[in-house]
Amino acid sequence: MRIRGMFLLIALLLGFSVHATEPVPLADFAKHMQFKEVKISPDGEHLAATSIIDGKVVLSIIDLGKNTGLTLRPRDEDEVFAFWWVSSERIVYSVAEHVGNLEMPVSRGELFAVNVDGKRKEVLFGYRASDSGQGSTGSRIQKKQSEYASAWMLDDLRDDDDNALITVQRWNWSHVASAGGESLHAEVRRIDVRTGKNRTIATAPLANVRFLVDHNGEVRFATGRDNQQKQKVYYRKGDGKDWELVFDEAVTGNDVWPVMFNRSGKAVYFDCGGVCLWDVDKRTFKTLWRGDDSAVDGFGETFDGQDLFAIRSMPGRTAVTLLDKHAEEAKVLVDLMQQFPGEDVQFGNSTKDGSKTIVIVEGDRDPGSFYLYDAKTKKLRFLLARAPWIKPQTMAIMEPFSIKARDGLSLHGYLTRPPGEEETKSLPMVVFVHGGPHGIYDTWGYNPIVQMLASRGYAVLQVNYRGSGGYGLNFQQAGYREWGGKMQDDITDATQWAIKQGAADPKRICIFGGSFGGYAALQGAVREPDLYQCTIGYVGVYDLRLMKSRGDIPQSFSGEGYLDMALGTDESLIAQRSPINQIDRIKADVMLIVGGEDKRVPPVQGESMRNAMLKRGKKVEWLYQANEGHGFYDEANVEDLYQRILAFLDRNIGSRGKVDVGVVETSKEPAGN
Repeated sequence: MRIRGMFLLIALLLGFSVHATEPVPLADFAKHMQFKEVKISPDGEHLAATSIIDGKVVLSIIDLGKNTGLTLRPRDEDEVFAFWWVSSERIVYSVAEHVGNLEMPVSRGELFAVNVDGKRKEVLFGYRASDSGQGSTGSRIQKKQSEYASAWMLDDLRDDDDNALITVQRWNWSHVASAGGESLHAEVRRIDVRTGKNRTIATAPLANVRFLVDHNGEVRFATGRDNQQKQKVYYRKGDGKDWELVFDEAVTGNDVWPVMFNRSGKAVYFDCGGVCLWDVDKRTFKTLWRGDDSAVDGFGETFDGQDLFAIRSMPGRTAVTLLDKHAEEAKVLVDLMQQFPGEDVQFGNSTKDGSKTIVIVEGDRDPGSFYLYDAKTKKLRFLLARAPWIKPQTMAIMEPFSIKARDGLSLHGYLTRPPGEEETKSLPMVVFVHGGPHGIYDTWGYNPIVQMLASRGYAVLQVNYRGSGGYGLNFQQAGYREWGGKMQDDITDATQWAIKQGAADPKRICIFGGSFGGYAALQGAVREPDLYQCTIGYVGVYDLRLMKSRGDIPQSFSGEGYLDMALGTDESLIAQRSPINQIDRIKADVMLIVGGEDKRVPPVQGESMRNAMLKRGKKVEWLYQANEGHGFYDEANVEDLYQRILAFLDRNIGSRGKVDVGVVETSKEPAGN
């Protein structure tokens, strides 16, 4: 024991890292979640779950009383995309197709239905509805009509087992074919879940809306943004009534949207930068909750789905504020939070009478598990783990932090150190920048990329720079027209904070991100050439001018409006803030990762950046996957991606090696070689 102890001490003094066990295989981080969603039937007798079997997402239906089940596999190569209980006997689901060479399946908005015993499988809606060879059996209609449109569930109409409400978006072929088109106005239709017969009961007053239905199944609100990206909220008194514009951000400067009717139906919960209750008759707001430095991150519904009892908010770990401390749901939630300290506990769907509820427990080190709570027995029953191969005790802890940006703006983020090294100083660090950027934000929870990097000895820094969601409208708007400007300064300020805290070695820092994060990674190397030793752009934007003409965003008037809002219209400033025009300032080693089927950020962005760098004699690590889109999907491709990223990081900012059962590996040998 003394010899081994001396051996390990020498290894540590020489700068090596000691690990008692082998690191988690990269394949474990690359795997898709085994179970995606779990929902209980209205009568509590069955569970339905989306799971992966033989590499495909399927729908499993489990009889809780008999402890038996069946698996529904969609036709051909399709996979289940989403599902909804519409009665205790029937499930409606949508599928995702494998289109062309793209690895990730794509939903076309088709709807199907099946009974819990696997019978009466029907095509309800979609462009292939009239295809008699697509698996429809026992149909009550002779022929269905195909529609070139996409649909998704709006409301299951809890008191009507035969019908549901769906939102339908018809395809605009001129919009698909050329730039400058616009989406057709969406419709709400009442659909028979046995036959697929449907009729329109509402049409949106503007394009790109979300509808809100009251507890009687009537469409009452339509909320969306106009071409200038201003939020508009329309209200009507009931089905057949006219739409009325009740809130207009262009006039008030406030961005509000309706969430849910309260139990009485006389008031509506609104996200108003906090939570407000809008009196339908008086048309006045009452503020229920206002966060000092945070915004709404979600809500807790009562078991019967008729009201809200809690607010979930950021920053840091998810906080829960109870609207009604005496509600039975509040008491249950508090009890479960005590049973799972340090975890995030929330309710999924419930039975119609509220006697049984799906409970989801997850955390920064835990991808999550599903439980079944029985209100009568007060007992919790474990059901399924999303990713059973991930052992939370081997994962890294995600620590929230708060700082002030150079101009005084409050910023929040997360610092993740390698497992067991929470107090270690001067770690090699990866600044991991989230995409979006506007409205998207990093949250406290399991992230496979963060955990993958931490498992190999890297600290990971994430910051919600201005423009991110989760912190209110003003914070999000502060990022408009600040791509490469103050948004980039926020990322730099967070990086400097980690250095001053002693967590990061200032000579071993790499910046990495996807989409906008890829842009920020390269722009970081431009703006701070001496701060980052390497940079990784993953499906990123490098020419902002090109972004205004290529990709799926500028193909509509609303998309053009978004880009003008986000990037501005000063062409010289846009050019100046494009990394492709500032290559001579880059000192860091660069890695570019591109998906050949990327429609959001076309491959030309990465290809142009690579070619421009090579012309200037700059080295580029290049990873191109022809069949991937805006983010890699295939598990083998993702594992290869991780291997390539780690090898690149190790060469540039140094893997510290590892010691395992007397074996010492130095940092000189790149991982993956």
